[in-house]
Parts: sequence; structure tokens; C-alpha cells
Amino acid sequence: FNIHITNILGDAFNGEEANPTKDAVLTNSGFLDGMVMRDAVDVVINKLEELGIGKRKVNFRMRDAAFSRQRYWGEPFPVKWIEGIAYPLDESELPLELPYVESYGPGPEGEGPLANIPEWTAQDLETNTMPGYAGSSWYFLRYMDPHNNETFCDKSISSYWNQVDLYVGGTEHAVGHLLYSRMWTKALYDLGLITFDEPFKKLLNQGMIQGSSRFVFRIHGTNQFVSAGNKDLYETDQLHVDVNLVNGFELDMDSFVKWKPEYSDATFICEDDQIYKPGSKGADEWKLERYICGAEVEKMSKSKFNTVNPDQIVERYGADTFRMYEMFLGPVEMSKPWDTKGIEGVHRFLKKLWRLFFDEAKGKLVTEEKATPEELKVLHRTIKKIEEDTERFSFNTCVSAFMVCVNELTDLKCHKREILEPLLILLTPYAPHISEELWQQVGNTTSVLDASFPKFESSYLVESTKEYPVSINGKLRTTMVLDLAATQEQVQEVVLQHEVVQK
Repeated sequence: FNIHITNILGDAFNGEEANPTKDAVLTNSGFLDGMVMRDAVDVVINKLEELGIGKRKVNFRMRDAAFSRQRYWGEPFPVKWIEGIAYPLDESELPLELPYVESYGPGPEGEGPLANIPEWTAQDLETNTMPGYAGSSWYFLRYMDPHNNETFCDKSISSYWNQVDLYVGGTEHAVGHLLYSRMWTKALYDLGLITFDEPFKKLLNQGMIQGSSRFVFRIHGTNQFVSAGNKDLYETDQLHVDVNLVNGFELDMDSFVKWKPEYSDATFICEDDQIYKPGSKGADEWKLERYICGAEVEKMSKSKFNTVNPDQIVERYGADTFRMYEMFLGPVEMSKPWDTKGIEGVHRFLKKLWRLFFDEAKGKLVTEEKATPEELKVLHRTIKKIEEDTERFSFNTCVSAFMVCVNELTDLKCHKREILEPLLILLTPYAPHISEELWQQVGNTTSVLDASFPKFESSYLVESTKEYPVSINGKLRTTMVLDLAATQEQVQEVVLQHEVVQK
């Protein structure tokens, strides 16, 4: 518009870009000349108030301020409209409940579904409903006193239970659900209805399970696809492909052409430059041809065709394997890529655990023998590790500790009830189904969920012996396990009597 813009920043303005700092010295600014910009802000506000043409005010950026929704589900507003004015219902008319309808659809002129119900509109009731966070952000208070018909929660009861100890949610909840939970809690606190003004004591943001996407490379303007190793030789379009059509990185070309109609006549330039056309004459001769896909870790999404159906994983490996593998992927607060191939290791661990209790040929192996000091050391080292790491939400290291424990008990050929039962109790939060099954199989009549958590005994971890190297003329000849309480004379006597030393 050819509007002249006065330079008030002097040399701090280069004529092209805005100055992002507030450290420039002002010029051409009247009474503000020579003043640093950040200092001038308060001076200007004070001057505006002094002249009576402005007022100091803090503006808050509200998120999702609209509180009404044009839908059926949600809490109805206890409001009547009379000649365009909203009047609250009398307390005697509460609670206002949604009417039952067989089906619902949009109301006239963009109104909510309630506008289609004559008995509702005849009472001049508001046809919009409240959003999800109207009730979902303070429902935890109702859990404390769910059968109270007089109030949402008795104040003495909420004072007893107090705040929620732990809130686990994704990062998107930090600016959504948590925001409104705090709003409701602070409002109820200000009204004197509860005795705390923060809803949750601790927040744990779990990371996202990411998908490992696969890509095919279509030569631009054709329906021919080139393998990843040769894609730089052509102008290609990178397209997502369903990960269920890919084994590792190798595409099942025959399944790919059946995936979508547009790919039914696709051909493939494989890694060795051979051209493969599924269903063509002599196609069996090309079974060794390989089409390699590209890969990238992304957000798991249907649009990227990188989702994994948990039902299929559970059907193949069981719920406990799926559950433990999710924890084993990495720290709970970090985002982690899903790799179905890695689940095999957790599945093998659970089968190895089972073999501590049962043998295919011998049947049940559990004995009533007394545990050895070495077996007790393995158990109590595991109790200590699981107790500490569970408290820290370090579930991946707990799964690792269980694997180490089962490996060590297998090496010790331990099948003793005194060791195995406490191990099952420890494992229950991580693999509840196999733990309950084995708990019942060894003769217990109550649930493992009712068993007392094992008590850690530090005395079992005190080392009583140690392995020492024995060197002669500066060369290592052997090692010996010696009692830590032995005196120098006793050690010397034992070492000198050793057959290797006597040679």
C-alpha cells in the first residue's frame, strides 16, 4: 500500500527482517528516544493509564474455550430459553437427564440432535450438550463416594482419600484432560467442596509406541516398482505399503498386487535387476527374486499402513508375551518403535519359566526341598531389583531382571517351591495369566493376587566366599573359591595343598 513505516530501531533494523530481541535502543519515538525497548514497555503502559486512554491487563490464551457441543451425548445444560434469555433451572428440577431416543441425527440449522425431540424443545431447553471434559475431568472424585445420592462426594471422604497418587497418560493429556482436571479441582476447592486444589500428586507421561513403516518405490508415471537398492537409478514416488505384506524388509509381491486394485497389473524390478510380474507364465521360476522395501520409524497410524493388530499378536504369542514385550521395548517415558520380530525373545523367556515347573516327559518338577544359599541369593537379588525398579516405573529393566533370574535358576536346576512361588508373586503384575496358572498348578487354592508380596532379606546377599586368582612366578595357574572369614594362615595352608600349586 506504499505506507511509510518509520524506523524506530535505528541500526538494529536491517530493512528486511524484524528484530526478534527487545534490546534495541529506540529512536524516532518521542519521549521514549534513547530507551531500551524492553524497558519502554512499562513506560508506555503507565503513560496510557496516566492519560486515561488505556488500562494495564493480562490476556490469557484459553484453549478450547467453547463449552457447548452440537451432539446428543454429553451432559445437558440445565438451562431454559425464554424470549432469547437463558434461565437456569431450579435446583428442584435437577438432575436434568438426556431423553432416551432410538436414533439421533443433526438438528435443523446446525443445532444438536436434541433439537429433533419435541418433548425437549417444548420445554424450551438448551439443545446443545456439554463437552467431554465437563464430566470426564473430575469423575475420579466420584470413585471415592460412588453411592452418595446427596452430593457428588462427601467432603470428609474426599479428605480421607485425597488426591490421585499417579496419573499415567500421553503428552497430549498434559494440555487437554489435565488442564480441565485442574480447572474443576480448583473451582471445587474455591467453593469449599473439597480440601485440595490439585487433582494429581504425580504425572507420568508414557511414550508413544511408534510404527516401523515400509515403503515401495514406484517409477514415476508407471505402475512399475523398483527395489530399494536400485531406486536411485529412476525418478520414483515413495509409497507406504502395509507392513503385513512385508517380511522384515522383503515385500511379498504376489500379495501386494492383490492388496489394491490399482496395483493388480504391477511389475517389479528386483534387487538383481530381474523383472518380476506376479501371476505371469513361469512365475514360479522367480521365487528367489527379492524386492526390498524402504523403512522409516514414524507415528503408528492407519494412514501409514504400519499398525499392528494386538489381537493377532495375542492369538499367536499370548497376552502375557504381548504385555511384557511392550514393557521390554524401553523406558516407559520414551517413544519406542514396534518390532514384532523382537517379541520372540520374551516368548522364549516365558516358555523357559514354564520349564522350571514342568517337563514335557516328567511332568511336574516342583519339589519341597530346602533352598540352597545360592538359590536364595538369586531370589532375593531379584526381589530387591523388581521392588526398586517398579517403584521407579523402570519396567523394561524389571523384565530384564526376570530373564536373568530364570536363566540363573535354570543353571542351578532349581525346581523348589520355596523359590518358585515367590518368583510367581513378583511376576504377577507383569505376566498375570501364566503366573496365576502356575500358582494353581503347584497346588494353591487361592489366587496369586491375594498372596503377600515377598519380603527382601538382605542377609542372603552377603557374600561369604570369593573367587581368587592363584599365580606362581607371575603367571596365573588357577583360581580358588575361599571363605571370606579365613585367616591368612588358613588361606596359605589351603593354597599350598592345592594340586596345581604342589606341581
